[in-house]
Amino acid sequence: MLLVTMFCYLFFYTGRHNFGWAVKDMAADLHISYTMVGWISFSMLIGYALGQLINGNLADHFGARKMVPLGAFLSISANIGISFSSNMTMILVLWALNGYFQSMAWAPGGKLIANWWSSKERGKAFGFYTMAAGSSSVLTYLLSILLLQQHASWRYLFRLPVLLLLVAAIVFLIVARDKPEDKGYPNISEDEHKKNEPSSWRSRYKMVLSNRSFITASLAIGFQNAARYGLIFWVPVHFLGQNWKSSPEYLWITFLLPVGMAIGALVFGSISDSIFKGNRPLSIATGMSVSALIALLIFFTPAHHMVINSVLMFAAGFFVYGVQANFWPMSPELLGEKYTGTGIGIMNMTAYLFAALAEPVLGKVIDLTKETRFVFLGIALVSVICAVIISTIKYKEKKLQTAV
Repeated sequence: MLLVTMFCYLFFYTGRHNFGWAVKDMAADLHISYTMVGWISFSMLIGYALGQLINGNLADHFGARKMVPLGAFLSISANIGISFSSNMTMILVLWALNGYFQSMAWAPGGKLIANWWSSKERGKAFGFYTMAAGSSSVLTYLLSILLLQQHASWRYLFRLPVLLLLVAAIVFLIVARDKPEDKGYPNISEDEHKKNEPSSWRSRYKMVLSNRSFITASLAIGFQNAARYGLIFWVPVHFLGQNWKSSPEYLWITFLLPVGMAIGALVFGSISDSIFKGNRPLSIATGMSVSALIALLIFFTPAHHMVINSVLMFAAGFFVYGVQANFWPMSPELLGEKYTGTGIGIMNMTAYLFAALAEPVLGKVIDLTKETRFVFLGIALVSVICAVIISTIKYKEKKLQTAV
């Protein structure tokens, strides 16, 4: 179940992280400012955030097997619609809808994994799941680079990569099951005594929103995701501006960012269980502090230094995204498995709301300074804020489980 969920999510970003690669040619073709591009990105992230708030709750009722494939099919349709659009307003509307459709996968997938894995190995399981998301960025970056090197139109970035998502969604629909009993196995839920308690959509929201530690963690992931998307969205713009057609090797510097993200998720997912002994906040604070330092180094490093920037891109991805694997287990550990979907949905809603608010600001910074490197100062700042907020949570895994 973990592998099939990872396989499906491996292709989800082909319908989301393709946008950054289309920006430069799209902006030139349709005469759009980078500030407006930031608002288009904002629309998708707001759609995603709203979708997380709704679909996380629905995941606790309908399950992943129904929601994930539906989200994939709708996202594919929105991407193909954008590829035939020449109107900025239409692109903004479709991209906002795409954000909602994309939100139908992560929380349901997390709910499925929490149902199949016990708390002793949940950090590792979510580490693999988050690694699949990071690897999806790797795959999307790779496909986008290859298409650009073939001088493909920006429109093909919305048409071709998502065909892989179509195949993955069909496989998931056939193979996945929401919980062990659906395959004839006994359930392993550690809050089994709560299974038959009445649970309306209102009571699920009330339970999650009343947990102060969980809300604090959700606030922290907001700043973490703002830093993450600051890298995902603007790093391609930063290096595409270095006359990449005469020096195409610049594109491969950006490729190391999602590679670092994928590996970082796997590593942080494991070390939070082992080295940090289940103390997710300490692991996150450590990673985000290092992320801030790396962002500052990128700011002061000229873009033409290939070797140094390659190392920094990998390290930035490793730390800024790796810690996200430590946020998701906090949902079942702080709330109990019954509310995992709602918890992950609210946490991810906050994450993308903050990322959405940051995008127009960063776009405006570039328009004002005429230099993309100033984005990294903003990333350093929000990384520090994340580390400070998450450090306020007193977190002992065994104690929390007993309380649940």
